Amino acid sequence: MLSLRDKAPSYLLGKSQMVYMVTLAAFFSIFFLAVTLSLSTGPWTGMPAIEVFNFCVTFFIIALCAVIVDKRLQYLAGKKGTLTLGGYVAWNVAEALLVALLYCLYLYILPLTGRSVPDEITPVFLVQAFAFCLIALGIPYLVAGMFFALQEKDNIIRMTNYADVVSDESLPIQDEQKITLFDNNGTLKLSVSQNNLYYIESDDNYIKVWYMDAAGVLKQYMLRCRLKTVEDSFRDSSLMRCNRKYIVNMTKVKVLSKEKGGYYLDLGTEAIDPIPVTKTYEEAILTRFNSR
Repeated sequence: MLSLRDKAPSYLLGKSQMVYMVTLAAFFSIFFLAVTLSLSTGPWTGMPAIEVFNFCVTFFIIALCAVIVDKRLQYLAGKKGTLTLGGYVAWNVAEALLVALLYCLYLYILPLTGRSVPDEITPVFLVQAFAFCLIALGIPYLVAGMFFALQEKDNIIRMTNYADVVSDESLPIQDEQKITLFDNNGTLKLSVSQNNLYYIESDDNYIKVWYMDAAGVLKQYMLRCRLKTVEDSFRDSSLMRCNRKYIVNMTKVKVLSKEKGGYYLDLGTEAIDPIPVTKTYEEAILTRFNSR
């Protein structure tokens, strides 16, 4: 189970996930604002209807722009791998506070007719605005996060579903395993023998799977899936992360060389250039290679 000190899950920090969250929050905020207006509560009580409409639309656009910029910064922080789960939660709470402050400033700056607000921003009014923004943003973020977590769990369960190879002779255990890869929609896209798989390369929201076909030809297959999902799914197999961009089948590594720029993995074929090992993964790669 994840703790607040653990690294924030990648399924919360992807570009498509951020877009989904902002979109869901925008629609939910409109609904929540409409409910609030229908109950005739808030500082706009007594204001002309057209002024209330203009105020809400203008502030909605301002708040949406602020959230988009904030989510972009959050995406960049997540891409660096420095954001913890606790930091992710705190960031979203701070985002709600930022929108609440913008709301208060906007409300007090505009010369509105008949507004029922005090002459200055009081702590009580700021807390009320913060609570409003926390609900408007927090509920859709929580729903989206739960959806992404369930989707990730489903992908992992699907991807770890090994299939047996039918053969007329006894095969070693490692040769009986197949790597089954599903896309983000849970659709089976590729099933390849683990013994024929060389490495998997990340390409933004896609991965490229490099494998040898039955004719001995190196092939590439691309599907929409995160490299992190593959890493988590096959953590106890011969597939190991060696780089931010690569997962390598360690059974295919013929030479581990130390060069000026660091360690490199040679997969024993001229068709594949040696793959670099970054410092983050050096110890794990060295341990696995030396224990073979």
